[in-house]
Amino acid sequence: MTATLLTIRGERVVTPDGTRPAAVHVRDGTIAAVTDPDAAPTGEVIDVGDLVVTPGLVDVHVHVNEPGRTDWEGYATATRAAAAGGVTTVLDMPLNSVPSTVTAGALETKRAAAAGQCHVDVGFWGGIVPGNADDLADLHDAGVFGFKAFLADSGVDEFERVAPRQLEQAMQRLADLDALTLVHAEDDEVLARAAVGLDEGDPRAYATWLASRPDEAEVRAVATVGRLATRTGARAHVLHLSSADALVPLHHAARSGARLTAETCPHYLALTAEDVPDGATAFKCAPPIRDAANRDRLWTALADGTLTLVASDHSPSTPERKLVDTGDMARAWGGIASLQLGLAVVWTHARPRGHIPADVVHWMSAAPARLVGLRRKGALAPGFDADVVVWDPDVTWVIDGAALEHRHAVTPYDGAQLQGRVVTTWLRGHMVYDRGAVTGPPRGRLLRREAR
Repeated sequence: MTATLLTIRGERVVTPDGTRPAAVHVRDGTIAAVTDPDAAPTGEVIDVGDLVVTPGLVDVHVHVNEPGRTDWEGYATATRAAAAGGVTTVLDMPLNSVPSTVTAGALETKRAAAAGQCHVDVGFWGGIVPGNADDLADLHDAGVFGFKAFLADSGVDEFERVAPRQLEQAMQRLADLDALTLVHAEDDEVLARAAVGLDEGDPRAYATWLASRPDEAEVRAVATVGRLATRTGARAHVLHLSSADALVPLHHAARSGARLTAETCPHYLALTAEDVPDGATAFKCAPPIRDAANRDRLWTALADGTLTLVASDHSPSTPERKLVDTGDMARAWGGIASLQLGLAVVWTHARPRGHIPADVVHWMSAAPARLVGLRRKGALAPGFDADVVVWDPDVTWVIDGAALEHRHAVTPYDGAQLQGRVVTTWLRGHMVYDRGAVTGPPRGRLLRREAR
């Protein structure tokens, strides 16, 4: 069988050793070598000049929703959007699909739905819900990358929240497996008290929604997760941290020896409560987008390593469920659609703060790959999958929601001006996106967790 050979050469190649002129040599889908650019090329040669060359992004927080709610999003549309955004690996959350991924059988149903549709590689999370403790080991053996729990209402009936005691019992079992626990960290009691304001305030006002999800809910929940991680010894990860006040219990847990990490999302790093128009339900998410001072504190925490990574929390729905016609913030689905735009959103706001492409690679590729144990993802280095993205850090473009690959055009970035755009994406050496178009048949693989 003839080997597939490719060399991608550029002036700004982001490698684990720094950004430099280099050539990435690909053989049969794997990076064979990263050399000086004038080394003898291998096979087809693509010279990208001064564009930036990075490993494909690894987005560990994506809601695909298939099967069961494919009208919200599905594997075909989600992975096309990923390829267009330079994301070559996504991890699919266990809820919003029907059935939820809370048993090994449900995982196989989801894998069957995804088979043959994916333009990028896809892995799966399992779920922690009341009553499925005995299913966790089987799910782990079936290859999920970890387990997600909600300490607050998830928004869908099939995926119930767990009480702290139930979460502790699950984490004790997962500690024995050295499995990762993910937590939507908002305290249910705090939210119940704050929800009174939803009935009393203007349902279209963003201030009403923001007041219903106070910082205290995240602070208390992160403190709870920290205590449970310390007591059980389990690895735990706080999802979509929005409140900078919650960095305090995160610090405290780390000082106490907890194996606890946390992520934030592009929308918390880019958007501010002051700029959300009333009735603009595309901006609604939980936890919510907070004020500009809070955003600045999140950037500081990301820069100093307190926040480990950035993930999209791509959680789309139909325009009807988003209530775009009425603008009812209280009743609209809470989720941001941004899978295709994460790189551009983060870069647009990182660059003025003095960050460089290597920082974005760390937050959105290397660190998430390391968190979930994807040893062949997240770096341009020999032996890694040849997942390569070429992007222009200098181009400015205006987002047209209708032109995105997402199933629906509802996104808070519609009409926004962003800097940085993906030019070409390769998945294991195969071009899957080039200059505005997804290319070739679906080539994505369904991933299983690797042994640590």
